[in-house]
Amino acid sequence: MPRLSPIERYRNIGVMAHIDAGKTTTTERILFYTGVTHRIGEIDDGTTVMDWMDQERERGITITSAAITTFWKDCRVNVIDTPGHVDFTIEVERSLRVLDGAIAVFCGVGCVQPQSETVWRQAEKYRVPRIIFINKMDRVGADYFRALDMIAERFAARPVAINIPWGSEDSLQGVVDLLSMKAIRYDEASLGANFEAVEIPVELRSLAEEKRQQLIEAAAEFDDEVMEAFVEGREPARERIIAGLRKGCIDLKIFPAFGGSAFRNKGIQPLLDGVVDFLPAPNDIAAVEGEAPDGQRAVREPSDMEPFSALAFKIVNDTFSGTLTYLRVYSGSVKSGDHVYNPLKKKRERIGRLLQMHANKREEITEIWAGDIAAVVGFKTAVTGDTLCAENKQIVLEKMDFPEPVISIAIEPKTKADQDKLGAALDKLSIEDPSFRVNADAETGQILISGMGELHLEIITDRLLREFKVQANVGKPQVSYRETIGKAVKSEGKYIRQSGGRGQYGHVWLELAPNASGAGFEFENALKGGVIPGEFVSAIEQGVVESMQSGVLAGYPMVDIKARLVDGSFHEVDSSDVAFKIAASMAFRDGASEADPILLEPIMDCEVICPDQYMGDVIGDLNARRGRIVGMEQESGAQKIRAQSPLANMFGYATGLRSLSQGRATYTMQFACYQPVPGGIAQEIVVRLRGF
Repeated sequence: MPRLSPIERYRNIGVMAHIDAGKTTTTERILFYTGVTHRIGEIDDGTTVMDWMDQERERGITITSAAITTFWKDCRVNVIDTPGHVDFTIEVERSLRVLDGAIAVFCGVGCVQPQSETVWRQAEKYRVPRIIFINKMDRVGADYFRALDMIAERFAARPVAINIPWGSEDSLQGVVDLLSMKAIRYDEASLGANFEAVEIPVELRSLAEEKRQQLIEAAAEFDDEVMEAFVEGREPARERIIAGLRKGCIDLKIFPAFGGSAFRNKGIQPLLDGVVDFLPAPNDIAAVEGEAPDGQRAVREPSDMEPFSALAFKIVNDTFSGTLTYLRVYSGSVKSGDHVYNPLKKKRERIGRLLQMHANKREEITEIWAGDIAAVVGFKTAVTGDTLCAENKQIVLEKMDFPEPVISIAIEPKTKADQDKLGAALDKLSIEDPSFRVNADAETGQILISGMGELHLEIITDRLLREFKVQANVGKPQVSYRETIGKAVKSEGKYIRQSGGRGQYGHVWLELAPNASGAGFEFENALKGGVIPGEFVSAIEQGVVESMQSGVLAGYPMVDIKARLVDGSFHEVDSSDVAFKIAASMAFRDGASEADPILLEPIMDCEVICPDQYMGDVIGDLNARRGRIVGMEQESGAQKIRAQSPLANMFGYATGLRSLSQGRATYTMQFACYQPVPGGIAQEIVVRLRGF
């Protein structure tokens, strides 16, 4: 099958923004004006094409990135609509990893919002060229130029206005195109599908000329012909201005900006023109690099003639087709039925079927080429981030970085039937979503699921019920406490049993003492004179170690204890390993009960980065969580706060921190040490667990 569109006519783009900035509304208008849909989908009505999941339509938010293919001005545009909520940041991360360009949508009222900063940083990380769309220009308080100024200030970026709004708030009529120097008025009756170019209104002419001059100056920096015309005072050709701006955009030096209102159907067609004019085709960006089997650098040019290479960037469990693996093809081509190689798993994979995805609908195709984004049915071992390549020309592309989960909850099946299904369902969900983790706590016996926030885990549990028909209870995980002793004691353990034949005899004296924090368990044989034969010493030590697995206060493992074997006795016939093991266990438990046992809790090292204005609230909240501030320093215009806090008080911290900082603060947390629980709290924990 011949390639339908040449690679230079491809545009692989994502739509990214803060939650509620209008990404999905913008994408739905793109689909309508490009002819993919014949009815505009609305979030409020639950009729959107891109937000197709029940959970998305119920909540009015995007949860999972959806891909769709459309055409505009002879260009094939593969669009991925990404979530805006921080809990689903992995969807943005893996989409940007494989995209060539992006539309960054900003609210004309809120301008740069917290998640806008996150997605912008993600795009910077993968060096993705962007164009800017200032949306909601029909809203009260919308300010196009304030939004551009804030983008320039917050991101140290250089937005260049390609058009300016015509009117504002309720009187928004359209936009003024600075390339053609015409005003574009949209027809309300046709839902913005029809528009006309008219002369620029008098009141906007001066501003339009000023902004056009700035646009030409920006283009002149990247195109010699525009520079020459600018110096000579001539009007540069439109195609040369576009070429200059395109080069600056691809080099990440400038960011072409557009205004409009997606909801009011104004400004979308010029935005689509901007996608074609300014964002790169796959062959406009650098060749993809990776590592060959011998460890040497390997390169794949974006060409059909190169060996096949692709990256699996998303896994979806489909009810009808099984596992769908989304691929971005960087070089070469493959057909249905071909075999490709997974160098990370060292496995061959057969391509069963190839699908062109249209959100949750699909169209079967027979071949994919360099630059394509498609889904494959039939892969068995590939996961997100895996490379697929030609077996005789292997390459491993750069893997993706996945954020660590920040919140955990416990989950348990409601019935025995659910128990059988729960494990399989959780395995499928963890393969599909790399930011979702499943762990079994050996100490508490709980299944813990971890994710990026409470909403993330709420969606997971909802999907368990709806998609996998698994009924489950969720709740807070139990903290894995530890126990130790507070003073030195000497204790005796004697085990004597006589039942007819050979009996059991074991007798030991132990000295127990606290060990240094984190030093663990130490055992010393201090016997003298052969009071106990040496072959029984290891059994005595084993008896102590096994007894330490269940403490005397609340049944938690005991740590940081020194045990000295100082005396005892034996019977020539009745003594045995089992008898001395039991005697040692009795001596240890009796002694630990008398040695002022202490409950220890896990303490976490926390590092919070927040804007200066929220520092007081963040510190106050950490103090309320029994946190201890250990240091503060300035970092990149924000404060880095280092603290230590008990894990028991840090559940739900991700949500609390976002509330305190309007979503602008981030934190990391890792285990530091165990420390004694304050007396009153320790007593409450013991009473709760032991019931006395």
